[in-house]
Amino acid sequence: MRIAIVTDAWFPQVNGVVRTLDKTINLLKQWGHEVLCINPGLFRTLPMPTYPDIPIALFPYGDVKKLLDDFQPDAIHLSTEGPIGWAGRRYCLRRNIPYTTTYHTRFPEYVRLRVPIPLSLSYAFVRTFHSKASLTMVATSSMKATLEERGFKNLEYWTRGVDIDHFVPIDKPVLDLPHPIALYLGRVAVEKNITDFLELKMPGSKVVIGDGPAMESLQQSYPDAHFLGYRKNGELARLLASADVMVFPSRTDTFGLVMLEAMACGVPVATYPVEGPLDVIKNGVNGWMDEDLQTAANKALEVDSASCREFAEGYSWDACTQQFLSLIQTNVKGPAATTTTAEKSL
Repeated sequence: MRIAIVTDAWFPQVNGVVRTLDKTINLLKQWGHEVLCINPGLFRTLPMPTYPDIPIALFPYGDVKKLLDDFQPDAIHLSTEGPIGWAGRRYCLRRNIPYTTTYHTRFPEYVRLRVPIPLSLSYAFVRTFHSKASLTMVATSSMKATLEERGFKNLEYWTRGVDIDHFVPIDKPVLDLPHPIALYLGRVAVEKNITDFLELKMPGSKVVIGDGPAMESLQQSYPDAHFLGYRKNGELARLLASADVMVFPSRTDTFGLVMLEAMACGVPVATYPVEGPLDVIKNGVNGWMDEDLQTAANKALEVDSASCREFAEGYSWDACTQQFLSLIQTNVKGPAATTTTAEKSL
């Protein structure tokens, strides 16, 4: 099967959207599918305002058209609501080609934190992007319900996965800091609500792993916290596994892959009871949710590490990718829609 994935989020960006797409694309290729990833690296770009490390493609339609014409995909999936995603939408609508989309990011809430644009207007913009899709994939049932209340149609569930061979518990912490160690992992940006984590009154140490536009101001405001910057691969996994609790203070994420990564390391998660965590966190099993983040963090410290690991083992990238493949195949007729023997065995 020939699959085109159109996205404004791609390397060198480091976020859940990019990790999800990377894992999905690599597995699809391993299963014998041909995948074209149309991403910002193929275009002239400018830095995104307030996010200089995120490139925005300039007038991408002509190149998107040529890439898709040359590739002749069996299925087209639009992953983001940026310029490249809109160019892909325009291409499909002009040719009456069915396509699928994903609602990865709570874009209206992100915008509202930066400029005083009413949520109703931002949601109308995003809803228009997804309105002509055969189906729109969402990561959790709670997010699906929220979007349905906002007028979104044809929503389908596409879960997420975690590499349980990479994120594993360790016997000896690599962070030489006073315990308990409370850790935040993710982009250091205003929409992640990191100040709620840094304001917690806890003994031990607070650690921030990640980078982003709010890094410098937070370092100045919270000199007692340990800002480790961007880390990757085995070092990241070992640092995460050294924590006693991972605090996920965001109220705007649609899922939060870092929660699964922490659980796979045997680290419980403290968070708010909002979309994303509501579908992943089970109080007393793999963490704790509470509108008082202080209570959530204290309770999460009591959760058994083995229980966290066991929960994470129920999520695999193979199952996640097979689910994605099954959804995009609803748009394909004929031989390309046939599931291979290897896929049936998953």
